[in-house]
Parts: sequence; structure tokens; C-alpha cells
Amino acid sequence: TPSDPPRTAPTLYHERAPRNAGVRRESMQESEIMTNELNAKLAQYGIDYAEAMERFGGNEALFVRLASKYANDPHFDRLETAMAPANRRAEREAHSLKGVAGNLSFVRLYDLAARITDALRADDLDSARALMPELRESHEAVVEALAILQR
Repeated sequence: TPSDPPRTAPTLYHERAPRNAGVRRESMQESEIMTNELNAKLAQYGIDYAEAMERFGGNEALFVRLASKYANDPHFDRLETAMAPANRRAEREAHSLKGVAGNLSFVRLYDLAARITDALRADDLDSARALMPELRESHEAVVEALAILQR
């Protein structure tokens, strides 16, 4: 009948691929490869990049901006200073460092800061002090990894 719409137009329209489908698929594959490479590289520094991307909703720019601020974060230095006389401030600084590291998916730094926090809460200063060289190493590794992110 003359009032029926032509059947071929919708069929052709629905079967046609979007204009840049191949380019987008290729870009997504390249992006995934780059993400996997970056994840592997940062894992060497104790940073779980995949977890960070999940935590930051895939917003790499936001993660890089916030993670880069860690280089100037005072909690590690304050913790080292507070460990010398071993006062309650050391526990607060360890706990704060743990929070910062956890929020940024600095998994190794987080684990060490958590262990130091627990030791200080248990009044086990010797155990907390024994972990400080590992914590320093992890802190320095994170700062080094941040240079990779900023490239």
C-alpha cells in the first residue's frame, strides 16, 4: 500500500556501521594496551593503576593530578620525625599516610603504613621502627613512579 514506509531504508540504516567505528575500536585497543603497560610499569613501584582507574572512574587526568600531589605530601616526613621520640603524633601520621596511600592505590605504601599504624597502636615501637626502612623505600618508589605518570 502507498502508506507503508519503505522497508529497505531502516534496514540499511541499522546495518550501517558508525562512520569511525574502526578508528574508535583501534583507539580503544591502543588505549587498553597503554593502560596494561602502565599498570605493569607502576606495579613495580607498588602502585595498582588498574585499581586506581576503578577508584577514579577511569579519569586518568584526575588520578595523575591527585597522585602528583603526593610528592609534596607531608605525612611521610612527619612520621619519620615523630618516630624519633615515639609520641602519639607518630600514630596519627602513620594513619594519615595510610589513608593517602590507600586512596591513591599505592598498595605497597598502604600496607606498610597500615602495619606501622597497627604496631604503634599496640605500643610496639620496635616493630614500627623496624618497618621504617621499607616504608622509606616504598615512599621513594612512589615518588619515582609519579615522574612516569607526569610524562
